Amino acid sequence: MNLYKVIIIVALLFCFSCKTNDNHVQLHSLEVEAPFKMPAIKVPDFSKCEQFDITTFGAVKGNKEINTKAISEAISKANEIGGGIVVIPEGEWITKTVHLKSNVNLHLNKGAVLLFSEAPEDYLPAVHSTWEGMECYNYSPLIYAYQCKNIAITGQGKLKAKMDVWETWFPRPEPHMNSLKRLYNLASYNKPVEERQMVNDTAHFRPQFIQFNRSQNILLEGISIENSPFWTIHPYLSKDVVIRNLNVYAHGHNNDGVDPEMSENVIIENCVFDQGDDAIAIKSGRNQDAWRLNTPSKNIVMRNCTMKNGHQLVAIGSELSGGIENVFVDNCNVVDGAKMYHLVFIKTNERRGGYVKNIFVENIKAGKIANGVLGIETDVLYQWRDLVPTIERKLTPISDVHLKNVSATETEYLSKIFGQAELPIENVFLKNVSVDNILKEKHIHENVINFMEN
Repeated sequence: MNLYKVIIIVALLFCFSCKTNDNHVQLHSLEVEAPFKMPAIKVPDFSKCEQFDITTFGAVKGNKEINTKAISEAISKANEIGGGIVVIPEGEWITKTVHLKSNVNLHLNKGAVLLFSEAPEDYLPAVHSTWEGMECYNYSPLIYAYQCKNIAITGQGKLKAKMDVWETWFPRPEPHMNSLKRLYNLASYNKPVEERQMVNDTAHFRPQFIQFNRSQNILLEGISIENSPFWTIHPYLSKDVVIRNLNVYAHGHNNDGVDPEMSENVIIENCVFDQGDDAIAIKSGRNQDAWRLNTPSKNIVMRNCTMKNGHQLVAIGSELSGGIENVFVDNCNVVDGAKMYHLVFIKTNERRGGYVKNIFVENIKAGKIANGVLGIETDVLYQWRDLVPTIERKLTPISDVHLKNVSATETEYLSKIFGQAELPIENVFLKNVSVDNILKEKHIHENVINFMEN
């Protein structure tokens, strides 16, 4: 056999091997019903993939350094062969940050606890991330996926964050606020993200627990999550995300359950949320950064979920500068005593721009709500009002908000809607929305066009 024929045969074998590996992860289409056209979501299926137990890579209970290395090596191996399942066996396994790669399923067996270190230095070097809608380099999220395809976190085990240090970072003293101002100015004047290095001794920008950054075909299923330094689950600039059958408990500062941001084709279903902040907070970036990225959050469905505690069942904004459209929240229950402010709260301000439209909330049951069923406010600035100036003023058009078959036992008001005189809120429809006991006015409205209730 001459050399030419040998080269051809080797090349063919290599191509066949690549094709076989690519097929390890299958993609299935999930059809989701919604009041708008909802594309089928591509869901990764790892059922035919090889498993890699972290103990075969040397993992030892109680050894953070060895476990981190073992998990990283197992992830790399699964990625190299075109698809694999990294198994966390029963028991408690302490680790540093976990960086996922394409075609990898992190699977936690029943009784497994993946415990994340509380030491900030364990989440360095800094990675391309965000802080409240502004891109920057910050501590790595505890679980981080950047530009990945076909990834999953599944099983009956638990992800848990040690909070010893992160809890001391909850307050916002002057050095932290100065870092916020610095990032705001860097972003406002479109400085390169690489220049926005926000890890220092006093900034204390806490990382998200799980961030899917610029990734697609994502599955979270079955696991429990306990504690979080910051937002718990953060799909960012990502597409085709399925989050189902989770039990999320996080009662620290800014502990939202799920924050889809500039992401599309997302379903959140059959989950239980017990939060220190919002159950789901839909966002789309802040100000100039989001105008640059120009990517709305859209086609987001949340259904069959239970809220045990938290500020809002669904919040929209205030980081919404890329726009938010096509949101459907259906058949969710808010446990009485949940200490909730609103069921639906849409918030923005004169710096945001963006837009909000096509919001549908149906078949919701709740107990006592501190404020109201629906809140829409256009002048929400929190600590930013006096911290930094408005550099570029852009108002947010808000329209087509639909609530149907929603009930609560007690609120101060049913709806509070504050639009702006130069840009009123349009088309708000309430059908069969009831509260047993309204303590103040039923509707408190300013600058609203076409509000209908029946």
